[in-house]
Amino acid sequence: MRIGVEPITRPRTNARTMRTSAPVTRVVLVLAKAPVAGRVKTRLTTATTPTGAAGIAAAALLDTLEAAGAVRDAAVLVALEGDPADAQRHDEIAAALAGTVVVPQRGDTLGERITAAHEDVADTFPGAVSVQIGMDTPQVDAALLADALDLVATAADAALGLALDGGWWALALADPRRAALIADVPTSCGDTGARTLAELRAGHEGLRPDRVLELPALSDVDTPDDALAVADLVPTGRFARAVADALPPTGSGSAPLRRPAAGSSSASLRLPTAGSSSASMRLPAAPGGLPR
Repeated sequence: MRIGVEPITRPRTNARTMRTSAPVTRVVLVLAKAPVAGRVKTRLTTATTPTGAAGIAAAALLDTLEAAGAVRDAAVLVALEGDPADAQRHDEIAAALAGTVVVPQRGDTLGERITAAHEDVADTFPGAVSVQIGMDTPQVDAALLADALDLVATAADAALGLALDGGWWALALADPRRAALIADVPTSCGDTGARTLAELRAGHEGLRPDRVLELPALSDVDTPDDALAVADLVPTGRFARAVADALPPTGSGSAPLRRPAAGSSSASLRLPTAGSSSASMRLPAAPGGLPR
């Protein structure tokens, strides 16, 4: 099957592309949706067209895949909804997916899809630790993802990155199958992140409460203001260029978009080293996360 040409219908479609003589011990899991106009980033259409919104989503996905692919000694598994052949920038997306394992998302609810994707990680790369992200935080870099993997490989059973909108943007696990424990946590709520963290710290087997840590809190991209804020964090990336192309500047005749105040967010996204005495690792702030 050629990625980007035919719809993905079976797990581990590209698994052979990731096989090496050495076992894979670290996996970046990307939960993504094909950026098709009218089906992604619909909240951005208050300020741009469905095609413009899909272009922003495509750029976010490409930047995310680039960061994931740059993590040293890690495989990348993409749990994808939709057909990338129909997506904006489909040729670039096909090229970016070529070096990854692509599986279809499975399940009716977001919690079921997250659980199934982690099961695919565990089945494809037995014994590997993982970090899951979405395509809504294009400011993420390889160093931050590597730090999360290092954390669950050495000092933690799990680590959760809370989002500034009350959701979460990243989940790192020493055992990916433990994702099933959060399958029933309500999503799209203002306290989804807090509820998820509480469930992870509830004393389940294999998850010691004192070994469930927090990753830096980040903003994700849901609204036009979110997009402008995140674009300011990574001004040279594909995402920032797509935002500049699709969203009208203040004074263009459309409703003005608010830019964050200078200095309101941190450009450095690093975790403490393993063994740090702090169980809560937070950044100064940028304004939104994966599920809410």
